[in-house]
Order: sequence, then C-alpha cells, then structure tokens
Amino acid sequence: MKHGLTTDLKAWSCAKKLGTAFVFTTWLVSILACSLNSYYVSALDLTATAGYKALTPVAPLETTTNEVEFPQQTSSVQQETPVAPEITDQVVLGPTITEEPPLPTATRNLTPRPPIIYYTQAGDTLPVIAARYGVNVDEIKVQTTISPTGLISPGTLLIIPDYYGANIASDPILPDSEVIYSPSALDFNMSEFVSQAGGFLSTFREYHVDRWYSGVEIIQLVATEESINPRLLLALLEYQSHWVYGQPGNLAEKDYPLGYVINERKGLYKQLVYAMQTISMGYYGWREGRITEIQFSDGSQERIAPNINAGSAAIQHFFAYFYDPARWLGVLYGKESFPVLFETMFGNPWLRAQTVEPLFPTNSVQPTLELPFQVGKIWSFTGGPHYAWGSKGSYAAIDFAPASDKQGCVYSSAWVVASAPGLVVRTGTGLVVVDLDGDGYEQTGWVIMYLHIATEGKVEKGTYLDQDQIIGHPSCEGGSSTGTHVHIARKYNGEWISADGPLPFTLSDWVVHQGTKVYEGTMTKGDSLVTARTYGSHETVIIRQ
Repeated sequence: MKHGLTTDLKAWSCAKKLGTAFVFTTWLVSILACSLNSYYVSALDLTATAGYKALTPVAPLETTTNEVEFPQQTSSVQQETPVAPEITDQVVLGPTITEEPPLPTATRNLTPRPPIIYYTQAGDTLPVIAARYGVNVDEIKVQTTISPTGLISPGTLLIIPDYYGANIASDPILPDSEVIYSPSALDFNMSEFVSQAGGFLSTFREYHVDRWYSGVEIIQLVATEESINPRLLLALLEYQSHWVYGQPGNLAEKDYPLGYVINERKGLYKQLVYAMQTISMGYYGWREGRITEIQFSDGSQERIAPNINAGSAAIQHFFAYFYDPARWLGVLYGKESFPVLFETMFGNPWLRAQTVEPLFPTNSVQPTLELPFQVGKIWSFTGGPHYAWGSKGSYAAIDFAPASDKQGCVYSSAWVVASAPGLVVRTGTGLVVVDLDGDGYEQTGWVIMYLHIATEGKVEKGTYLDQDQIIGHPSCEGGSSTGTHVHIARKYNGEWISADGPLPFTLSDWVVHQGTKVYEGTMTKGDSLVTARTYGSHETVIIRQ
C-alpha cells in the first residue's frame, strides 16, 4: 500500500468516529453429524459512546434469512430425466429448507408490469434465477437453448416477469472474487499491509487453542478456514472498529470488533468466525437460491435485488444484521460507505476481478473423482449435502462412515483414500486438504477437503498423493461429531461447490442429490439408489466396485 493512503484513512476513521458516517455430520453406525452451532444474542445493550453505534439485541442469526423452496419447473426447455422418479424435485429443483423458520415473503403483485430484461452472470442457473425473481422456470423466456439445471453462459438474455417491482438496493457492491478467497488474493501481503497501516491490529495478540497468535495470524487462519478474502476481513475490521489504521474507540470496539455484542463471541477470532458465517450464509444462500430476503435490525424485511451478484448479496446480508433500511443504504452506497473504504484501502476491486473472473467458466466440469474408500469395503452414506465448514454456508459436504458393530466415536481400521491425485497443502486436527492441480494454492483450481481424519496414520502436509493412496483413518477428530466418519467437500477457485448444483458431486459415477433438508439426500448410479441416514441402515450401504 502507498504510504499516502495511510494518512487519508486515519483521517477517514477519525471522521467516522465523530459521526460523519454510520458505523453497520451387520451396518450399525452411530448417529453421525458434524454438529451445527447455535448462537444467541446476549441481553447486553451498550450505549453509544464516542461515535460507537448502539446495538440493540436482535433475533438470533439463524432467523435472519428466508430460505425458500425452488419454484416448480414446467419449463419448455428440455428437461433431463432423473434416475429415481421419486426424488425428481430433489434432483432438478434443489432443496427445501425446513430447519429454520422462514421469514414472511414480500407480497407478489400480479398486476401486469413490463417484464425484466436480465443478462445472466457467471454461476447462474435457471432454477436459481427463478427462485431469486419469484417466478416459475417456464415463465422465463429465453432466445437460445440453455441447460435446465447447468451453468448458463454469462450475458445470456432472459425475459422475466416482474411481480415485485423495484428493490431498494440493486447496484453491485463487491465482485465475488473479492469476497471469496479467490485467485485475486494470491499476491496480497497481509503482514506488510497491516504493518504499514500501523493501527491497533499491527500489535494485537490473542491466545487461541494452544498458543498466542498475532492479529494477522488470526485473520489468515479465519480467511483460510472459511475461504473468505483477507482483504474483506481487514476492511470490515476497519469499518466497524478502526483496528487497521487507528485504535478502537471504546471497550466494545476492542472486545467486539466486528460489532456482534454477544458474550460467547468476545475476541477477534470468535468475532471473525461469526462474521464470516454471516457472510457465507448470504453468499452461498444467494448463490444456491436458498435465500431471497434479508431481515434488518428493526425486524423489517426486503427482497434482495435479483440482479446482483453473490458477493454483493453477502455484504448486504452482513450489514442488515446491524441496521435499519435507511442506515443500511448509507453503509452500502453513501459517500463514506463500506465500498468507498474498501477501494481506498485496496484499490478498485472491479479491475482486479477482471483478471480472475468468471470464477466458474460455463464449460467447468468436475474432475473424475472416486469414492474416498477402498474397493470392496462396506461403507454407509450417512450425510447428504450439508455445510462444508462451520455451521453456515454452502451445502457442499457429504459424509460416509465405515461399517462397524459399535456406536459412537470408536477406532476404525478402515482407510480413507484419495478421491483424486493431488498435493496435500494443509493439515490440521482431523483435517487434510488436497490441491488437485498441485500448484500449492487452495485459491486456484479444484481442491478436496477431508475432515475427521485420525491423527494416527494421517498423511503429512507436502505429500503428493496418487489416486487411492491412503489419507488416514476416519474418526471424530476435528470439529464436533457423534460418530466415526469422513466429511468431504469440494472447492473451485476458492469457492465451495454445492454438492447438488450445476456441478453435482460425482464419486465413482455416483451422483449426489439434495434432500428436503440439511443432511438428507440420495446418491444415484444408473438404477441404483442409496439414501443418506445419519444412523446407518441397509439403505445407506455403498460399496465401491
């Protein structure tokens, strides 16, 4: 960063303090699940001091989205014939989320309006577009042949009925590549940047798990785990609490630097994780067509503008937690808005995006992957599509458990093996991450994450694996689990890939399909069908031939 910007940003931070801007997972296996954390807002209400925003307790984070069923498809576009008729809706249309209470939806006005002209973006699919616009797929008019469920070429013209009218925030905020830990961040030297900025973060230290971490190390850890761009984390820290260029203005900004005044979320690491779960919920919920509305701090709701990109939806979702609509608009589009700060800190994000986007070319295909266990061994499909990491985000992960005559977290002599060749780029408690292109970066190309791998016998970082080479034993290590299993998920260019989406998770020709809620689902191969059950049973048995 150029030194001249430091003075400007310090002045910007100081001015904001003074109020010139509003700061916003015999076949008996145990019940298997990577547990989902529940977070609750404390009753703590801090009074505004020195320009700090007063935060009134709001509803739990899990209730701040509207996850909706995809519209029924009756499209004139040629449909693929599902293998298992009884799960047609699941295969073609996607999930119906029932574990969280939906918000009231915006009123659908049947009064005729001029239709919407929409040019598709990278990552778009017909079912998701229909969900965002609140229409049936057969209501979308196309002038060329496109896949009913696959990726659509960016810039394809669609004509869509307008049932809801204008949205209050339809302009883009940040490109996807600046929200996801994408190739655009490969050349970013965070240590140097923070040191030159010279603020509170440059000298901050925090004890986490087993040792003291610097502030930069904490941010890098969260960015890597959650696959969120570190530039975004730094900008949020500066906008919310002045940590990068200045000093926190009060105890609340010091203890709760992302603004979540929650007793259980005190400290930088916990604040970042909570914030990134909010970001991931918005990004992937929008990307996968599960979230179409946001709820503001005053309880009001608004449909997300259906034309914006996933990265912008994520930022809107984050700030809606803190503000009413009017102040939220100021944070997103005002003269001293978050995007203005972001560009001042890091330069024009849209120019960087042009060098790496689209993150998903229309011709993207999953590489050949095999089931992550040895040929002829009996395993169970115990978890349908669910969260890849943490308790929110993309439904990118699935679970398998080895045959066992015991329940719970027990030792297993079975082996998890590499689904594809690649380089082990990261390991941790229960964790093995394999980079399939072998360039050493998780932010580029295809990456496979294996979780709940036992420490004993686990492959080491830096090992190049051939297909079927041993990774380790399944276990309960890494995160929370109620039974021995392996959790597996995919990323591409830093973004988690939905297990049932335009690039369906396919292992040894078994194709994954979403169920009606998290952890449910099926795998199909020809006329064969396996159903996910967390407790394991005959219908879950899958054997690699």
